[in-house]
Amino acid sequence: MAVKAYHPAWARNAAVRKAASRWQKQGFITPGQHAAIEQAHPLDYYRPPLFLRIGLFLFTCLGALAGAVFVGLATRFNLPAICLLCGIGAIVLLEIITSNPPRHYGSGFDTALLYCALLAVGVFLAYLYEQAWANAYSIDFDSPAISALLLPLLAVFGAATIRYADRLVAACTYLLYLATIANGLLQSSLGQALLPFGIMLASGGAYLLFRRLSRRDYAYYYQKPLTLVKALALISFYLGGNYFVVREGSAALRSLPESTQISFAPLFYLFTVAIPFIYISLSLRRHNRQMLWIGLFVVGFSIYTYRHYRSLLPPEYAATLAGLALIGFAIWALRYLHTPRYGLTAAPDDEQAPLINLEALIVAETATVPTPEPAGFDFGGGSSGGGGATGRF
Repeated sequence: MAVKAYHPAWARNAAVRKAASRWQKQGFITPGQHAAIEQAHPLDYYRPPLFLRIGLFLFTCLGALAGAVFVGLATRFNLPAICLLCGIGAIVLLEIITSNPPRHYGSGFDTALLYCALLAVGVFLAYLYEQAWANAYSIDFDSPAISALLLPLLAVFGAATIRYADRLVAACTYLLYLATIANGLLQSSLGQALLPFGIMLASGGAYLLFRRLSRRDYAYYYQKPLTLVKALALISFYLGGNYFVVREGSAALRSLPESTQISFAPLFYLFTVAIPFIYISLSLRRHNRQMLWIGLFVVGFSIYTYRHYRSLLPPEYAATLAGLALIGFAIWALRYLHTPRYGLTAAPDDEQAPLINLEALIVAETATVPTPEPAGFDFGGGSSGGGGATGRF
């Protein structure tokens, strides 16, 4: 069985056709070249409109719930049996509809089946964990036995991400990855002290890995989940070093009624201030819009962190002055970038940059668009050897 549930060419063809439509709208290619690109990159799977996809998703979830009730009646509402049978049934049906015409690819039907299957498996694993460990250990996040639940869930969600390339499943996999690392660090006093640095290291390593994977040939298939988990990695890296998160999280772990000053406070203040500007500078240098948005978001959270512990002005005055400053900066940036400078411009762009240089791809595939042959002699057609043997050319 192939690792990928869907045809690997579907995602690439969809990306190429979307980029070609944009290029044709902007006048970079002709309508004939656009038609040739779409003909060379077919999409032979079921593609319903957005509202129909939402309807298929909802009706599939409703059908799965009805099926779970039916299985519950047949098994006398035995929870592990219901979860196991429903999970297996959903996976089998998902494999059937993705491998047989009309093939489903993000139609809502397959997405709902995937979520229902993972939910059933998750509840089944949680039930087994509760039966095996609840009497011996408390069901807390810092419990040493919680890894017996996190590791199987991480394996299941990771396998589902690799096979089905779903964004929400990929996000859950990344969060389970961070939870597993945090749970391991919480088992010792040294690990608790190094927890913020461990989260930052895990997030930074994950981002570098995802960024490297996004440059591979198979990145089209995983483009959407990779985009989302890269954003989550940037956010978790910042939150791991944010002073507010570290201080309040430390108080919550120690069950303190009120947070107190933490060790290495100046270092975490430095992380809180420096990381947003690092994000913004790297995004402008690499023309990375996603990193720019995250950088602007964490700038706001850094300001909130500083004001939470040190307030210089009343909130209404601070909000007014900050709003005026942001409006003034936006007006200046729009005017300054009206003429492109350093590869940056204020001109609107309706799409993110593609994974590769599609200009070279489009030119290579459509440099010569087939044109009709000029009118001329059409020899042949004779019944005994051609060459006009029937008396006509």
